[in-house]
Amino acid sequence: MESENTCPVEGLLKMLSGKWKPQIFRIALNGSIRFNTLLRQIEGSNKQSIAVALKELEEFGLLEKKVIKLKPLHIEYNLTEKGKSLIPVFQQLEHLV
Repeated sequence: MESENTCPVEGLLKMLSGKWKPQIFRIALNGSIRFNTLLRQIEGSNKQSIAVALKELEEFGLLEKKVIKLKPLHIEYNLTEKGKSLIPVFQQLEHLV
């Protein structure tokens, strides 16, 4: 159980910490993303690490997984409302660097 005194910034950093999660989140800012697109766009990534990062972003409620029942099956990831609420934070961070 988290302490009542936990800093909200610590929580955000925990949600987005990891090698690939910030990049996945940044790509998701532009709209729906697919797994293979992430593999192509994130240099040095691999299937296992992208899958783990996507699952963690889903568990934190920042991304939602949508299964499109076509042949072959398509899976897209989109920002949730919680994820979209972080867009201004990312925009502010871009101004700092």
